[in-house]
Amino acid sequence: MKRLLFLGIVMFFPISGHSQDSNLGNWLLYFGNMKINNDWNWHNEVQYRSYNVIDDLEQLLIRTGIGYNLTENNNNALLGYGYILSQNYLEDSDDKVNVNEHRIFQQFITRQNIGTIAVQHRYRFEQRFIESDFRLRFRYFLSLNIPLNNKEIIDNTVYLSAYNEIFLNTTGDIFDRDRLYCGAGYCLSKAVRFEVGYMNQFMPNTNRDQINIVSFVNF
Repeated sequence: MKRLLFLGIVMFFPISGHSQDSNLGNWLLYFGNMKINNDWNWHNEVQYRSYNVIDDLEQLLIRTGIGYNLTENNNNALLGYGYILSQNYLEDSDDKVNVNEHRIFQQFITRQNIGTIAVQHRYRFEQRFIESDFRLRFRYFLSLNIPLNNKEIIDNTVYLSAYNEIFLNTTGDIFDRDRLYCGAGYCLSKAVRFEVGYMNQFMPNTNRDQINIVSFVNF
């Protein structure tokens, strides 16, 4: 199992091996989901993104939303709101400037299984109020979770995780960014799982390497 885990992670690393000029940052991510009833759910998340290990804030993101299950467990539509505080470095300076963003978004998630692989598609449309600017953006997210010691991700399951997400603007430069991620996780129970992985974020003029530490809580 350890050999499979190591091999799965290494297979993804060469894709971003050319990014020698990018700095290594760290993202701490919490995703929560509360079942209100069989039809409705409340999504909540907090992301602390740092330029380095933990003490140089790049971005603080708080997001929440109310979702509705179109079919049980497999298809969910959600309306949400996000607040994002970015601390951007001024060019050729150690000084930062705060940028505040309020974001409204609509998303649709659909899930399926291909053998033992859990597949998720997420389509998200964002209306972004960035200081005095307004922008629109579309995002498509595809993820794979592959259990290693069970046929599905249940209690006490070790699994591999991978995703790719592309961001597209509606005006100006269409391509905004692309995120490629691979990692390994442990499902403690139906309510809690943890994950750690590596992400490379490709942008028009640069790219960045990130370590992601993630927790998922259903309550």
